[in-house]
Amino acid sequence: MLKQIHKYIVKSFLGPWLVTFLICVFLLLMQFLLKYIDDLVGKGLEWNIIIELLFYASLTLVPLALPLSILLATIMTFGGLGEKN
Repeated sequence: MLKQIHKYIVKSFLGPWLVTFLICVFLLLMQFLLKYIDDLVGKGLEWNIIIELLFYASLTLVPLALPLSILLATIMTFGGLGEKN
């Protein structure tokens, strides 16, 4: 059984974690895209092929983005708890 303080901490952690996770995946995906933009442009690839490539690349970037997002969300949660005493 979770105490009320545990529920509050989990609720205050999940919002920043989701936002930072999506931002980290987006930044790593843009880095991937900028690295391989020369190979993609001018080849006559359809949009669905490029979107599929970005989808698979984002799945491979999840293990990199997950620790970063957990760290940032934890720092933000502790900062919010310290600010509110």
